[in-house]
Amino acid sequence: MYGRWLARTGGAPLSYRSFVSERQAPPASGLLYGLYKNRLRRALADAPIPRHVAMIIDGNRRWARLRELETAAHGHRAGAAKYREFLVWCDDLGISVTTLYLLSTDNLTGRTSEELAGLFDIIGDLAEDLSNFRNWRIQHVGSLDALPEKLRNQLKAAEKRTENNKGLHVNLAVGYGGRREIADAMRSIVQTHESEGGTLDALAEILTPELIGEHLYTSGQPDPDLVIRTSGEQRISDFMIWQSAHSEFYFVEALGPDLREVDFLRAIRDFGRRQRRFGQ
Repeated sequence: MYGRWLARTGGAPLSYRSFVSERQAPPASGLLYGLYKNRLRRALADAPIPRHVAMIIDGNRRWARLRELETAAHGHRAGAAKYREFLVWCDDLGISVTTLYLLSTDNLTGRTSEELAGLFDIIGDLAEDLSNFRNWRIQHVGSLDALPEKLRNQLKAAEKRTENNKGLHVNLAVGYGGRREIADAMRSIVQTHESEGGTLDALAEILTPELIGEHLYTSGQPDPDLVIRTSGEQRISDFMIWQSAHSEFYFVEALGPDLREVDFLRAIRDFGRRQRRFGQ
């Protein structure tokens, strides 16, 4: 299907919005696929469902290279469109909170300026699209410091537009790093304590994991019950390293844009079968 888009656009990647529009009416997935998907859904009817699912859509650049596409932007757009599908799957299943790992602090220093410029545009379009879709509430988690003004404004606008929505809570992790988040939380705690006239000794007495959690980007939210990563890589890449202390992890071999709903349902099924002991 992507080949038809490239032929129609002379090899230039479609905009994110055009990409999503093209995917609204996908070709039939096949009778057996549909039957299997329905069977998985039925199996989840009485199974425990995670409240918070965090997702790392990985493998976008490899996906583009395997298809001999000119730039990584083709893969990033396909990955962004997959994130939207993923959120629909979560919403339809009754999941309350999701976190999407879109751009890390390491990406900001490790990617070329050309690739980053494309990513900024794609993420901005995604944020705007999601903030106008269903009754979802959008929240940026991460640092705005290294992001261009246009993207900062798009993320803030998405938050403002959806601040009163009561549906699926969608965290967009952009300019995000787990170690940076913990450092920011500690800095916030120290600054608040100092502004209230507290001493260093007093701070040492009140410093607890619960206090640190209150100053994280995701303050007030449940920690992720399940973290999913595509492309077969089995690492967390500085993603929610504090919040995922007790999370279940599920790794999918498919590259990000190739993730299917049955892959997602299998992850949820696997989560429901695990015994979460929390040290007991």
